[in-house]
Amino acid sequence: MSLDRKLDQVLGRFQEVESLMSSGTLPSQEFSKLSKEYSDLTPLAGRIRDLKKAKAEMKDLDSMMSDAGADKEMKALAEADFYHLKEQIPQLEKEIQLALLPKDAADAKNAILEIRAGTGGDEAALFAGDLFNMYKRYATEHNWLFEVMEMSASDLGGIKQAVIEVTGQNVFSRLKYESGVHRVQRVPNTEASGRIHTSAATVAVLPEAEEVDLVIEDKDLRIDVFRAGGAGGQHVNKTESAVRITHIPTGTVVQQQDEKSQHKNKARAMKILRSRIYETQRQKLASERSANRKEQVGSGDRSERIRTYNFPQGRVTDHRINLTLYKLDRVVSGECLDEIIDPLISNDQAEKLAEISW
Repeated sequence: MSLDRKLDQVLGRFQEVESLMSSGTLPSQEFSKLSKEYSDLTPLAGRIRDLKKAKAEMKDLDSMMSDAGADKEMKALAEADFYHLKEQIPQLEKEIQLALLPKDAADAKNAILEIRAGTGGDEAALFAGDLFNMYKRYATEHNWLFEVMEMSASDLGGIKQAVIEVTGQNVFSRLKYESGVHRVQRVPNTEASGRIHTSAATVAVLPEAEEVDLVIEDKDLRIDVFRAGGAGGQHVNKTESAVRITHIPTGTVVQQQDEKSQHKNKARAMKILRSRIYETQRQKLASERSANRKEQVGSGDRSERIRTYNFPQGRVTDHRINLTLYKLDRVVSGECLDEIIDPLISNDQAEKLAEISW
């Protein structure tokens, strides 16, 4: 289908929805559904009309420029306006094409962020802690809530693993590009000889699933309760407040013991379990729909090394788009992380646009 035909279809649907909503005969549920569609279509319809108007004006200006009897001054003005519009139109078309790309239904969701120390022992745990702080500051920059659901610290103050709920506007649409293996190259504080070590941490970003997204049957769950305890058996609870939930069909296991209340631990465990299963299903569907390419930049493939943080050289390299920034401190502080995420989004959009024949 040509782009012009597709745009005519969008305008036609927009006018149809507008007419239905103004009829005053719709049931409230149908009206609510159409209101959402109308809200989504309104900015796109406006850009399409701007594009059509610009093309029509260009056609008129071209006729004026070709008119042998036209005044020279008028011709000059027409020519200036013509080339101004000629520069605007490709940008308008690009904005419209991006708006027409299929939407990821999970983009507007909150996220469950999981960070785990990988190869590298204590240094990997310290690096996982650095990533935790980076995302915490990044969340603050975006006015997102950052709530730790589970945390396991290492002996030297690093993080063995952490599970965080990040809540706010379009959280998953930005954080999803962080999924994968993050590698660090630096001289550890524990290294007496000053040799550079390489270690890694794994990041997984899951869209937070709501009950309407996924139905989990009680019969498919095995719930075990037990006493929670700290390192070395300290602070052992006298009550069985810790919860382990197993989703039998998929073998997914989630354990929570950070809260003193069994009820709260169970609620948190169910939230994480639901999100993990939802993300697995989402990735499976995406792969089926797009088997000829990677599902998206920064998929949940944990074997994929996505980024290297080289401290001696002060650089960060994202291997998916061959982007290198020599501002490591500002990236790790969360201040400049958008300078990596924004190009990843643009690259993802460009790949999707290249697959569509207008």
